[in-house]
Amino acid sequence: MGRSSVRGEGARQRAPHASDHGLEEGPPHEGGEPSADSGHHRRRHGGGGGRAPRPRRRILRWSATILSVLILGTAGAGYLYYQHLNNNLETDDLNLGDHRAPEPTPNAAGQTPLNILLIGSDARDSKENQKLGGAKETFGGTPLADVQMLLHLSADRTNMSVISMPRDTLLSIPKCTDPDDGKVYEASTQRTMTNQSLGRGGPGCTVATWEKLTDIRINHFMEVDFSGVVSMADAIGGVPVCVDANIHSRDSEGHGSGLKLEKGTTYVKGEQALQWLRTRYGFDGGTDISRAKAQHMYMNALVRELRENANLGSPNKLRKLAETATSALKVDDGLGSVKALFDLSNELKKVSPERTTMTTMPFEYVGARVIPKPGDAEQLFRLVRDDISLDGKGKKKPAKEKVSDDPAADDGEIAVQVQNGTRTDVEPPVGGRASTVTQILAGKGFTKAAADTTTVLAQEKTVIKFPSADLEGDAQRIAKSLGMKLSSVKKSTDVSGVTLVVGADWREGNAPPKSKQDDKTPDSAEALNGSDKKACMHVDPNFTWK
Repeated sequence: MGRSSVRGEGARQRAPHASDHGLEEGPPHEGGEPSADSGHHRRRHGGGGGRAPRPRRRILRWSATILSVLILGTAGAGYLYYQHLNNNLETDDLNLGDHRAPEPTPNAAGQTPLNILLIGSDARDSKENQKLGGAKETFGGTPLADVQMLLHLSADRTNMSVISMPRDTLLSIPKCTDPDDGKVYEASTQRTMTNQSLGRGGPGCTVATWEKLTDIRINHFMEVDFSGVVSMADAIGGVPVCVDANIHSRDSEGHGSGLKLEKGTTYVKGEQALQWLRTRYGFDGGTDISRAKAQHMYMNALVRELRENANLGSPNKLRKLAETATSALKVDDGLGSVKALFDLSNELKKVSPERTTMTTMPFEYVGARVIPKPGDAEQLFRLVRDDISLDGKGKKKPAKEKVSDDPAADDGEIAVQVQNGTRTDVEPPVGGRASTVTQILAGKGFTKAAADTTTVLAQEKTVIKFPSADLEGDAQRIAKSLGMKLSSVKKSTDVSGVTLVVGADWREGNAPPKSKQDDKTPDSAEALNGSDKKACMHVDPNFTWK
């Protein structure tokens, strides 16, 4: 099914753009890499042209999402206005890949968590966005998903977590098909910056990329346009932010957002809020990671203001915010109405700031880019998959392992292929590992085990995959014989039969190592609690003033 918009659509040609060429704060050639993708992309009917700034949109787009959800949820008196607001909403396909992460297991009360991917496109697709973002040479260029935040609402609605992914994370983007023209974007053959996923058919490819990386089932996405964000920041009367020294984000070469604040707490709104959210030069470290921290602080303060600010009681202000928010949103079909957003808002409002946790995906540098940090990133993703709160409260009881109803065949009749997945980002694969483990299985009676000596993968944890329900029992039987937990058995359309992928955790020895499961949020995720009003950005001494 193709993407749609109740406002109407029109195709436009992509032009080359600069991925990091001064689209955030500085002069046109501030560093970075342009995208090599081309093709066409749909836009709203009547749109101007151009693309909006990347980091500026990064949190402001997210803010627009939160605003739209919370505001529409409190504007119950304006239900008759819904149809007009519905006409503002634009929809697109949820997942453009050929693989979906498994559905989560319901808790004892039959509830399931809700996962929403928040995407900030830097497309300069209107005159307003072009004016705010500059970089005229990128007019109509391929959009980048420079804001990517996974919002996880727990099954029992007691806590919420947000994981930000740095825009320059290098990973594998899966095969995606554009629903409009059927163009197929083959899976990347080498590690590619995650923000390029949006240009491969739309936000559904960004969703597919997240599901492939995390194995977390994503229920919805919200892509937020930059237009109207500044006025929305004005409408709520400002958001408190803090710096530990005077700051002026501008150097002699013109780098910087222009943000100028005195030490302490300041309520920022309009253009000043925009500057805060796009500031990289001036915060300690001067990196995209520092900017993400500032954005998390802003987001937490924004939500607190929305809950506490009595000035939002004006129907006119609520109506204005709802108008601009719905005009800025692009969502999947499941959220394609104000009623759906209203229902979602009621769910989100159940979580207090004290039970909200903001994190950044643990990473490590590879040159100027980053990759998911081995161990820590998967730990964070697993906590979300298992619906374990990141604030350390309300520990989830271990779920009882579910034994398949499918009876296993005799060991000697179970065909299993063994693949070598011991390669990591820092270590080469262990030579002959698939053959070695095949011999171990044969010694246990699985005489139809066969080694795939042509495939080498990077698999952090050893896993057993099966393609269909009639092979689940066989896969679980192999897991049991190796002393593995049944949770390591996964249904996957990537395999045609039972397949054991020997992970980096089993580089040697006759059995996968048994390790005690740790449900602690990794320190490298730099968690920030939503109720923390003392958080303050450290200022780079080179960007301070007296």
